[in-house]
Order: sequence, then structure tokens, then C-alpha cells
Amino acid sequence: MPTLTPRRRRLRRAVFSSGLLSVGLVAGWWATRDRAQPYVPGHETEDITRSLDRRLPGGRNPLRMSETAAAAGIVEPHFSGQRTSQLPEDMGSGAAWADIDGDGDLDLYVANLAGPLPLDGVLRFERGAPHRLYRNDGGGRFTEIAAAAGVARRALGMGVAFGDYDNDGDPDLLASAYGTLALYRNRGDGSFEDVSEASGVGAGEPFYGSGVAWADYDRDGDLDFYACAYVDYRGDPAARQRSSLQYGAAQPFTLNPSSYPPQPNRLYRNRGDGRFEEVARRAGVDNPMGRSLTAAWCDFDADGWPDLYVANDVSDNALFRNRGDGSFEDISYAAAVADYRGAMGIAVADLEGDEDFDIFLSHWIAQENALYLNLRGDDRGAGRSDAPLMFVDTADSVGLGQIALSDIGWGAVFFDPDNDGRSDLFVANGSTFEDSADRSRLKPMKHRLFWNAGAEGFFDVAEPSCAALAEPQVGRGVAAADYDGDGDVDLFVLHHSGRPFLLRSEAPSANGWLKLRLQGTRSNRDAIGARVALSAGKRRWIQMVGASPSYLSQSAYELNFGLGAAAGVDAIEITWPSGAVQTLGATPARQTLKIVEPAD
Repeated sequence: MPTLTPRRRRLRRAVFSSGLLSVGLVAGWWATRDRAQPYVPGHETEDITRSLDRRLPGGRNPLRMSETAAAAGIVEPHFSGQRTSQLPEDMGSGAAWADIDGDGDLDLYVANLAGPLPLDGVLRFERGAPHRLYRNDGGGRFTEIAAAAGVARRALGMGVAFGDYDNDGDPDLLASAYGTLALYRNRGDGSFEDVSEASGVGAGEPFYGSGVAWADYDRDGDLDFYACAYVDYRGDPAARQRSSLQYGAAQPFTLNPSSYPPQPNRLYRNRGDGRFEEVARRAGVDNPMGRSLTAAWCDFDADGWPDLYVANDVSDNALFRNRGDGSFEDISYAAAVADYRGAMGIAVADLEGDEDFDIFLSHWIAQENALYLNLRGDDRGAGRSDAPLMFVDTADSVGLGQIALSDIGWGAVFFDPDNDGRSDLFVANGSTFEDSADRSRLKPMKHRLFWNAGAEGFFDVAEPSCAALAEPQVGRGVAAADYDGDGDVDLFVLHHSGRPFLLRSEAPSANGWLKLRLQGTRSNRDAIGARVALSAGKRRWIQMVGASPSYLSQSAYELNFGLGAAAGVDAIEITWPSGAVQTLGATPARQTLKIVEPAD
């Protein structure tokens, strides 16, 4: 029998303890079921979540963030008009970061909901609220330039992501919405050209687009993209008079995703001539039974090919393993991640330091969040590259599961705001239930900021870390970037029918960091899919460019590594999407490196 490492022994004990806890909770419910009170969404009728309160190790909270959106000039509210209790009005929107003008600063694009969906279902938004593009002027200030740049789109906006699909050095923009996909080519002069029809992206039947994600899935050197589709929603005034029960609460029929059949997703292969070919069904990733919201490209089995994980609402999630021949194998059940819950957001990181990627999912109310640890390198496979993929949900055992029973989670991002070398987690929460006092508004919820305390697990420190996080909001998309260039990662948080947050991290000055900006030559220009490993003494960190999509959003493609007390790293190893491996030697901390893939 293989020898268990201390980490694996702790994991097995945690999973066993979590199983005992679940059995105990079920037994307790069974014994008191006749006396139990009905569950009311957003109200705690039992002490389940309070019983998970734990004291911070050492009684300290190392995270500090400040809310700076207004001071930065990002003040435009989300959504225009008054809700009409229809699903496409409530699910958006997301945001994306990229340096659109090549000045070294990260700019921000924010999708919007242009207005209420007309009762007849016909999209008319000539005067609705447009999408926003904020140019980073440096010094913590932004200027809104969407109209001048040609990207002030008016739609029921959902997902957005930048990607240099033509490899010309300028990030292009992809945006999904209820009804259409749009692709804008960056001209390189601060403006964009709508190439949706010319590229073939805007062709085909209208669909309810949601998350979009770029990747070079066939490793031919240019970017392809996956477009999630949600449900086949049909505007029907009569349906608005019907209701359905969700956890004992009456909700309009038109707000329940289970009222509508799912739509198949799309995979667009880049032909290299400015046009895309839709190949999802042929490749085996159309996921026709999934109400899809978010998708993550990541090489989960470390074979060099990007795999695809899809978060589905009220339907099984899906994990597709890339076979390397243009097709994918559905291993959702074999890998134990086909979880039938209401999944919204995805965050990806190596949480255990075992050099494989783990998955966090945010969920709907009363379903807990999930944390799937990747067991590829455990004693089953002993790190073999041919070991089958398998995951285990350990959210309860590390403080991320039951604490979220009353939450409705959306955007989720692993990041290291204190640069201590451990990935912390932000989860945006916001209800899909209407406010009983004002049915035109959705109920707000408090966001979660989980500090990673290592072996002690995660602790929610949102309110003591940032005064603004004490106020409930209706959260949706979250995107991470070091927008002020000070070496720690900040967050943009979109709020439905409200003003956004720009959360600036304030990392301790004693902790080191290293930022990498990669540029592909044989690989795609953005280096999406590149795997980077850093070594410092006995510690190792890995990240993958573009692997963590949050919800309808795209974080900056540059990689920020917190190094804790390390003054630098001993080595940097980059595995490029082309397969080339590049190694750099000892590198001091507190600097930004631009690394170009060797041409030979």
C-alpha cells in the first residue's frame, strides 16, 4: 500500500469527519422533523451556520481592502429602468480586464442590462443603458470611453472576455447577451470594429448567451472560444401571472430556470482567416442538457491539453477531457464533479500546493458552496500523468460549505490580497428573490471574503477587512486585476441595479510578490493556457493563464504571485501552450516581468 503523506492523512480525516458531520445532521433532522419550522430563504431558522463560527488563528485578520470605485471614476449604475420579473433581467452581468491601448495599465469593460425586457420579448434598447469601457489613466483614475471606442453596446448583457484572436498584439472583445453574441476587433488605435457578422460569430439561431471563455483548445497557435447558453426563454405575458415554489417561497414562473428547457452550448474554432467555425456538437461539448452559466478552461490532468469544466444551473455540471484530437470525452461522473445543484461561479487554483488545479463553485441558496480538490497527484495515482481524474468535495471541512447555506453565490475569485503565498477567496452574493416590500427590486446579501489560514481552513473576514462589505448588495460578476500596479490584486464587483465596488487591496509591505506578463510567439499571443511554476526553497506555486472565469467575467491575464517572506524565487518554469518549456533562474521579488516565448 502506498505511504500516505501528512497532507493526505489530514485530507482523509477531514473528509471522514465531514461525512460524520453530514450523517449527524441528517439524523438530527430525522429525529426532529415533525417539530422543524419551514425554511425561509435568507432567514436562519436553526443554528447550523452560526455553529460554524470559529475564532481566527491568533485572533488576527491580515486582510485589508478599501472601496474606491467613486474615487476612481467608476460611478455608472448597472441596469436601466424597472424590472418586469423576467429571467433575462436578473442573471447578468460580468466584467473583463485588459490593456486595450498598450500603455501598461489595465482597462475595464463592464457589461450592462440596457433595460427591462419588453413583455412581448422583442429586444428594443435604443435608449437603454450601454456597456461601459473604462480607460485606466493611471494614478487610480479611470475615464469612461465606450461610445468613442465603438463598444457602447445596448443589450441584456451577460458574459464578457478579452482575447487577441488575430494575434496582432491588441486584445479583442467578446460579449454575450440574451439573444446574440458580439465580437469586436481592436484596431490598435483605441477603437474597436464590430466583426460579429464577418467573423461568423453573430450567425446562427438567437440564443441566451451567458459565460464566454477563450482558449487554444487545439493548440494551433490561435484562440478559440466557448460560449455557454442558459435556457430557451420565451417572453409570455400570461406566464408572468403564474408562480412556482422555491423553498416554500412563491416566485414568478418567469424567474425559475426550471420553467424553461436548456439550450446547447457553442464552441467556436478559429480558422485563422478572421472567421470562426461552430463545432461544439462535433467536438462533444455542446452539453445540451445543461443550463450553463460559466465555463473554465484548465489542464486539470496535466497532459498539456486544456480541459473544459462547465457550471450548470439546476442540471448536472460537466467536465470534458481534451483528447488532443479536436474532440473531448465527458468524464463528469467518473471524476465525481457532475453535481446537480445551482452552480453559478467558478474559481480555479492550486490550493494544496500539490501542483494540480482545484475547483470552487458558488451555488444557489441552501445548497452550500463546493470545493473540489483534485486528487490526480494523490496516493491513487502517485502523480502519474496517466492517472484518471478524480475530485472530492471538501468545502465543509475547510469552512466554505455550510457557512454559505443562506447565500446565493455568483462571482468567485481566488486571489492573494495580502501576498502571503496562500490563495484567499472572494464570493459575491445577491439574491434572486424579490423584495416583498418592492417587487421591482431583488433582495441584497452580504459578500464573503475568505482568508486562507492554511491548515486551519478558511475564515470569512469580509466586514473587518473592508467597511463597504458590511452593506448587503445584489452581487453578480467579479473580476480580479492589479489595476494600480502596486503588486497586489484588486477586485471589481458588479452589483445588479446598483453601483459597483472597486476593492483595492492593501497588502502588508513585508510580503514579497512577483508579477508575470507572458507573450506567446508560437503560442497564442495572450499565452492563455500557459502553466507557470515558481520555486522558492521548499515552496512551489503554480498558476495557469486564463483558467479562472469567476461568473460571466474575465480577470487579467497577467499572473500575480504572493511570496510571503521570500525575497525572491529560485526558479521560474513556464510551459507554453505550444509545448515549449522555458526556465528562468533566481529572480528577486517585487517586480513585474514581461516574458516572451522563445521563437526557437
